[in-house]
Amino acid sequence: MTSSGPVELFSPSRFAFFRFIFGRTAARRLRAIRLAHWGAPRVEEGAGPLVVYANHPSWWDGVAFMILSTELLPGRRMFIPMEAEALSRYGFMRRLGVFGVEQHSARGAVAFLRTAQAVLGDPGHMLWMNAPGRFCDVRERPVPIAPGLTRLAELAPEARFLPLALEYPFWTEAAPEMLAGFGPPIPAAELMTLDRDARADRLRTALEAVMDRLAADAIARDPGRFRPVLEGRAGMGGIYQGWRQARAALRGEAFDPRHDPRAGG
Repeated sequence: MTSSGPVELFSPSRFAFFRFIFGRTAARRLRAIRLAHWGAPRVEEGAGPLVVYANHPSWWDGVAFMILSTELLPGRRMFIPMEAEALSRYGFMRRLGVFGVEQHSARGAVAFLRTAQAVLGDPGHMLWMNAPGRFCDVRERPVPIAPGLTRLAELAPEARFLPLALEYPFWTEAAPEMLAGFGPPIPAAELMTLDRDARADRLRTALEAVMDRLAADAIARDPGRFRPVLEGRAGMGGIYQGWRQARAALRGEAFDPRHDPRAGG
């Protein structure tokens, strides 16, 4: 008997529950999730399935996928490949659209492509994946492109490929920022005119361009360059912040938990 794939296992109710949990976790542990003003996903109404491919700088990327997908591309169902051994430790994720991939084996590559083709057979589906196939510093160039990504255009000729850049800098607060920006979509039909090496270069160049643009905004440390997707925790928290809050109350002053109120956002 063949096991059910991610499309059959997906549970909307469980996805909604864990989307709430992940959002609460992000709000407690991040200063904010911010989308670059230039970086909203540009997907026309009625477009086919999407492949969102991102760099892979952090553990937080999976949380980013869940929150950004629901906030910015609502109405589409998201699926995510994950290294099979890691997924074995988080079995609940199989009901959230996550499916295991056996890395560094021909059998795993074939299974990934078969599952991805099934996912992308529905125009309302999205496949979100980390392009390098491993953790990769935001400054690493060239950005690695996993071989499976370059094959997807052959399996889903109606798809659009959206590059997504992610960064997690510390600015003026104790908690990091999550910064995001999407690049212009690349039609699968365009990728199909290229051989696989040139296809990988096209995907890489597009992703690096978005990463470089996001890096410039991260270096500027200006929240005004972004729109908030989720507001998180400001200030240090703990005893020291409680003491500051009590002191402000005794003085009849409004309390601002931010380390540097002049930084905005």
